[in-house]
Amino acid sequence: MSVPHPSQTLPSLPPPFNQSSSPPILLTLGAEAHLYTTHFLTPSCKAVLKYRPSKAYRHPILDVRLTRQRILAEARILVKCRREGLNVPGVLALDVAELGKGRATGGWMMVEWIDGGTVRERLQRGKSWSEKSIVEMENTQPEDSGRYVKLHAYLGRYNEQKTELMEKIGRAIGRMHEIGVVHGDLTTSNLMLKPSRTLGDLEGVVNGNSPVMDESEISLEGEVVVIDFGLAVQSVQDEDKAVDLYVLERAFGSTHPEAEEDFKEVLRAYDRSYKGAKVVLKRLEDVRMRGRKRSMVG
Repeated sequence: MSVPHPSQTLPSLPPPFNQSSSPPILLTLGAEAHLYTTHFLTPSCKAVLKYRPSKAYRHPILDVRLTRQRILAEARILVKCRREGLNVPGVLALDVAELGKGRATGGWMMVEWIDGGTVRERLQRGKSWSEKSIVEMENTQPEDSGRYVKLHAYLGRYNEQKTELMEKIGRAIGRMHEIGVVHGDLTTSNLMLKPSRTLGDLEGVVNGNSPVMDESEISLEGEVVVIDFGLAVQSVQDEDKAVDLYVLERAFGSTHPEAEEDFKEVLRAYDRSYKGAKVVLKRLEDVRMRGRKRSMVG
């Protein structure tokens, strides 16, 4: 998804959002859906609105049918995941598409807002901080050995947190596959890291002249929340689950090459947490082989 250009015309939101005194604020714009920040019932209850506008190029009856199916399918999967103990946004409300005056109205779903940032953002910030810290350590003067010790301690703790994060991701995917859900777009942008407690367990390390201003910007502590089930399906096929893992593996290789080796920890945690993992991991090897052949052929 991307942020729209200021001159881009957006479709108007359906009622009641087009009648609100505080209208939703656009977050991202995708080919199939637009995401907005809004609130549910009270201003203090922050939420995300996922609006699927009607498509002018589709026949109105087909458009309504497809939009309704996709909204209901995503909502059912979210409810199922929530019921089975997987961390996903809760569904707050929805309204399926309808056909009125010969045209489709589009449909929407509202889910709870997840505090925190994406795993992609956190890993990228952590990489930047680590590189700056290593340079600072190399340039630290002997009289400032205390600073060197603190940075070294925090780098060690950050790497421990990164390993723990990979384990959490592996367990989350294992649980998702165990209940028969395949995500379909498993990337680090669709994994949120929700702070589970007050940060600050490394007293005195991130302050003063540290390369970052706030530990919460780089800490990898928290709960992994899986988001954006727009392409998800309910499937028990090992091939589908292997492709899910392959998509995430490729995402690590392209977006986080420095953490590509850490992906092995994701697979180890996946293997430990999901009884059917060994068959899926064997199938993953076949998927990799096909992927490499396609890359060679072009």
